[in-house]
Parts: sequence; structure tokens; C-alpha cells
Amino acid sequence: MTKVDRRIAKSQEAIKKALIKLMNEKHFDKITLQDISDRANVNRRTIYLHYMDKFDLLDKIIEEHINKLQEMFEELSDVDFITGGQAIFEYFQENYLFFSTMLVGGGADNFRNQYLEFSVELLKGEVNTEEGKNKGLNEEIILRFVAAAYVEVVEWWFKNEMPYPPRVMAEQVGLLIKRIL
Repeated sequence: MTKVDRRIAKSQEAIKKALIKLMNEKHFDKITLQDISDRANVNRRTIYLHYMDKFDLLDKIIEEHINKLQEMFEELSDVDFITGGQAIFEYFQENYLFFSTMLVGGGADNFRNQYLEFSVELLKGEVNTEEGKNKGLNEEIILRFVAAAYVEVVEWWFKNEMPYPPRVMAEQVGLLIKRIL
């Protein structure tokens, strides 16, 4: 693994934060690279050193968070929904600005769909339609139902400024998912 120069990492982090903060203030289409560079306190050329344009920047930020969530789910695959859920809700809380912007603030129109599809993929293998309470039901319908409910609850949590701590959210959501799956 190559070591990243601290100045480069600091500039990239400032650029990412600047874009997300700007997306809280105005629509993505109205944001210019000059707006981003001004907010990040970097030269426009610095942005072009790391990103092709603002679309590439946003894609990289989204990819970074989706990859981190994927990594967390893989690490937590052996734990129950509640324990794993708490780690996920804590990650959401730590990255409140990003997730609230993307899911509630209308930051990126396609992020919700990406997150929904990501949630469906994670739940695959958890559904048993051969026996038990879901016998005879369509797996895809169950997956979509649970994933959509989960994403909606996460959106609600952000929209209401996280009224419950991550542990409570994980317990409530984990118990509901266990009842369905």
C-alpha cells in the first residue's frame, strides 16, 4: 500500500467536505468548481489534480462511503443484526453530513437507489423461502420490501436529526428485520 502525502490527503478531504457542505446550501447543478475551490481554500488546479470534474468528485465520495459500508458488512458478517447494525448506525452518525445530504437533502438523485440496491445485495442469502414463515414467498419481493423499509428508516432518522442513538436504532431495526427474515 502506497503512503499518501499528508498534504494531498488534507487537500482531498477539504475538497470533499467543501462539496458536501455546498450541496447542503444549493443544488449540485448550481455548484461550480470555483465554489468548491473557494470553500476548500485550494486552487482550482488542485481539484483537477485529483478529479476530472465535480461529477467525478461526487462519484468518488459516494464510492468511498459505499466501499466502507461494504467492508464493514463483510467484517460484521458473523455478528447478529443488532450488533452489526449498531456499527453501521455509528458510521452513519460519524458521517452525518454526507448521508443526510445524500438521503434527505436531495444531494445526489441516484444515491438513494444505489444505497437501496446495495442493501438488497447485502440481504441476499438471509431469506429462506423453502420453509418457515416465508415459505412460498418470492425472495426478490421480500428483499426489496425489507431493504426499502430499512432505507426509509435511515432517511427518517436523518430527517429527524437522529432522535435516537445508534444502539436504539440498531436494536429496533434488528428486531424488525429478524421478524421478517
